[in-house]
Amino acid sequence: MSDAPAQARAAFDRYHARVAADPLDADPHLRALLQRSGHGDQLPAVQAFARRCATELDALAKETNLGPNLPRLERYDGFGNRTEEVVFHPGYHELGRAVYGSGVMQRYGTPGQESVTLALMYQLSQLGEAGHACPLACTAGLIKILGRALDEAAATGADTGPMAAWRERLLDPDYDSHFHGSQFLTEVQGGSDVGANAVIATPDKDGWWRITGEKWFCSVADAQLFLVTARPEDGREGTKGLMAFAVPRTLEDGRPNGFALRRLKDKLGTRSMASSEIDFTGARAWPVGDFRDVVSIVLNTSRLYNAAACCGIIQRAAREAAAYAAERTAFGAPILQFPAIARTVARLRAEAYAARVTTFTLAALADRQANGDADDLDRAAWRALVNLNKYWTSVQATTSARDAIEVLGGNGAIETFSVLPRLLRDGIVVEAWEGGHNVLCAQVLRDAQRLSLVEAMFTWLDRTLGGLSPELQHERARWQALVQRKDAAVYVRDLVDDLRGPLCAALLRQHADDAHDPCERAAADHVEQLSRRGYDPLADARLMERVAILVRQVD
Repeated sequence: MSDAPAQARAAFDRYHARVAADPLDADPHLRALLQRSGHGDQLPAVQAFARRCATELDALAKETNLGPNLPRLERYDGFGNRTEEVVFHPGYHELGRAVYGSGVMQRYGTPGQESVTLALMYQLSQLGEAGHACPLACTAGLIKILGRALDEAAATGADTGPMAAWRERLLDPDYDSHFHGSQFLTEVQGGSDVGANAVIATPDKDGWWRITGEKWFCSVADAQLFLVTARPEDGREGTKGLMAFAVPRTLEDGRPNGFALRRLKDKLGTRSMASSEIDFTGARAWPVGDFRDVVSIVLNTSRLYNAAACCGIIQRAAREAAAYAAERTAFGAPILQFPAIARTVARLRAEAYAARVTTFTLAALADRQANGDADDLDRAAWRALVNLNKYWTSVQATTSARDAIEVLGGNGAIETFSVLPRLLRDGIVVEAWEGGHNVLCAQVLRDAQRLSLVEAMFTWLDRTLGGLSPELQHERARWQALVQRKDAAVYVRDLVDDLRGPLCAALLRQHADDAHDPCERAAADHVEQLSRRGYDPLADARLMERVAILVRQVD
């Protein structure tokens, strides 16, 4: 009797062991990025969390995403009292204790920790959203908003109400006493047109307000503190008439604070995280700032977290494909030896490098801003890049998950065999989260035309890189021409796409020169070549040389 099936299963075991191996040992690029940003002393903490993610937390994420284990809504307790409780599988809370116990939110108590928090988020996101990645982004945004509101109140002598106590609970690393934050901004008629929002805010007493109306897409429906946008009864129309409020989930006596969950959303991805539709009926709320300032913090924080999540998806897809291709044999050889498979694995690895370099460049800029070390050019470049990068990384996340599934063949479509189906589903949701592609491109164009932010970004790149490459100079000239056109909206997405390759390549080359990393330089060349319009592989004399470098570490 042939032992071929047993040998194939042994190869599967080796493949899974490769993926479960220390994620940071397999990721010298992240180590170099953290060292470069001045956070090398935090590598042991990141590595410890990465090891847990690759083993016990990976199993919990898989378990809690199974259909019978998804969150459910229980609106009443056993005595008929209204509770609006979201009930989770016990594994969800076990995973959460590990996530918050890593100190990922606690680090915001010290300025300049964005790079480290995103490195931890990146490790978690290699499991997919896992039910906790979205809450981290929402909580981080709310921590920043409350910090800003407290600073403004200290400067003006305004009443801070419960904000300081809330912020301490959001920073708490103890999952069982910690406050999750959420963001309830979208309304059924609004979507990205937030100026159409109709939820009403009415002054109450002692600085409090009352919130009434419905919100359509409310992620982290189990949160203890909601960020809600609403329009005062006498407020102006459009976004200028909106305010932002923090709404506690419960009143002092533990009852729900004037809200009801209509239902939990049945989503394509991010399924173990509870999203809902919510009706507010006079919920007590505390004002936390002007809508535009608050939402700018929320959106930019979430878009940066979104990019870190995409980095995690791309990296896990690359690791899954590389490990499988190294162990799976066909026609007497590991499939990694077949040029078509090697090219796919090389492309995945290159895209992981590209996504990381832009995302952690942004994280380092965020650290500089938090430490008061950023200048106006840093801030302008950050605002332009955070939107561009959210688009670039989210497109590549779903593409990478799909490419990795192709490497695994039929096994890649099986939920119990690989994480890849979940990564693909979660990645599609991430693409829409905090701004779909056309919304982001429209924002980039508005910022380019009204505030010259894209031009400022090129100036910042010139300063940071010690000069622009010919490819970046070409893209700069195209953007300068675009912003003068009345029909610029027709073409902006094309220019956004075309900018990614040369920009990522330039940053990667700079880092590769500093770190003496041939794989990073090969990734730079590969991303730049493959992203060119009209790329002709037959004319690419160094194609397989780059592929060999990018897959060499797999062996």
